[in-house]
Amino acid sequence: MLGRFERGASGEAVVEYGDGTMRVVKPGSFVRCAVTGEPIDLDALRYWSAALQEAYVSPEAVMKRLAEVGRPV
Repeated sequence: MLGRFERGASGEAVVEYGDGTMRVVKPGSFVRCAVTGEPIDLDALRYWSAALQEAYVSPEAVMKRLAEVGRPV
């Protein structure tokens, strides 16, 4: 859930990803998928890697990254 300041921000956000949580470091309205480069609205962000500090647009993008790095993300 985003706070009132994060909701109104535009542009790309900077996010710190944790295990099951995320913290917005720099407010924005979206982050980019590490695999596809597609923008992901923060409200729609469901997939990320705490180990790699990356966001993913879909489960397919997560699986592609898994294959690329050869280890769990």
